[in-house]
Amino acid sequence: MSDIIIDFNRRQRCGVEEAIFCESKSIEQIEQIIHIGLSQEVRFLFTRLSPQQFSDLKPELSAQLDYCSLSNTAALGQIDDLNEQDTKVAIVSGGSSDARVCREILRTLNYHGFNASLHEDVGVSALWRLTDALDEINKANVVIAVAGMEAALPTVLCGMTDRPVIAVPTSVGYGVSKGGQLALNACLGSCAAGLMTVNIDNGFGAACAAIKLLNSFTH
Repeated sequence: MSDIIIDFNRRQRCGVEEAIFCESKSIEQIEQIIHIGLSQEVRFLFTRLSPQQFSDLKPELSAQLDYCSLSNTAALGQIDDLNEQDTKVAIVSGGSSDARVCREILRTLNYHGFNASLHEDVGVSALWRLTDALDEINKANVVIAVAGMEAALPTVLCGMTDRPVIAVPTSVGYGVSKGGQLALNACLGSCAAGLMTVNIDNGFGAACAAIKLLNSFTH
């Protein structure tokens, strides 16, 4: 009997599809899930699928996946068509070291049919970079702010825009910033009213929160 149970109705119930979290799964489990998707003719989003796990998959199965080694994500099946002119989410990062999390957000949004603009390396250590990008950022309905170290970016950005801001603290940093706990506490303790915060490095969760917000705008 299979130990895999897929929630096929999550998008109808919750507005976002179930994702396959691969970090602690065996290769056999991942391959079994791919077989389920192919046999049921459904699509899946795989998260935290490492390059090593991807290379260990049987070639005939890995060939079925659209894999991104930077974000450690893969898609099985057709990704929703994107309207390039309809960018509803702005992804803003404090530094280029946050690229992995930014790409996880972007891939999750794209998988669900949402386009996003990406504004990387606009951290507050050179505030002019953020102010220069602010007009473009404000064209989006929802902003996702990604930052490590002391994670000042989400608080500063939340104080500069009327858009909903979702903070993603990352594990980028060293010393007291190592592992992202300082970044998480900074976002949770922000003085900027209305800042929403997800867990450390949780790009997928931030993207899903943005999708739910966007879906609520149309109801």
